Amino acid sequence: MTHPSLPAGLDAARLEVWAAVATLLERLPAALDAQLQRDSDLTHFEHGLLFALGTAPDRTLRMSTLAGYANCTLSRLSRAVTRLEKRGLVRREVDPDDGRVSLAILTDDGHDLLQQSTPAHHALVERLVFEPLSEAQVRQLGAISRAINAAIDPTGTWTPPVSSGATR
Repeated sequence: MTHPSLPAGLDAARLEVWAAVATLLERLPAALDAQLQRDSDLTHFEHGLLFALGTAPDRTLRMSTLAGYANCTLSRLSRAVTRLEKRGLVRREVDPDDGRVSLAILTDDGHDLLQQSTPAHHALVERLVFEPLSEAQVRQLGAISRAINAAIDPTGTWTPPVSSGATR
């Protein structure tokens, strides 16, 4: 029996690494979503929006800034914020300094849910991402992730304020 050959591309070693990365990219978001859905009725994406707002000054960000942090279109962000608004977790207001700009504001209920949901979420991140690695590997993972992110988009990525003491 003959086996079809793979199209030209990655060599065997790189294909093996890519298979591991691609599998991680599929499995990790599903695991994070499952825990947040079960415990807080939030998706990982929605939790990330609440977290970004919760660490912003006055719990407020321009919608366009929030979309940039979330790496999403304004349309996707608007749909997500609408879902969060219906639950009373976020509200939108027109920026008083620029009437053309919409602001997303984390409500007190949103802040409370963020406070309630974050410890279990971070415990899962610790268990799935950090516990299997040595401290040197954790530092390498950060460096590798920043390098890949820079290759995708050199403008940078959202990082939590140092004072928050937390990560998404």
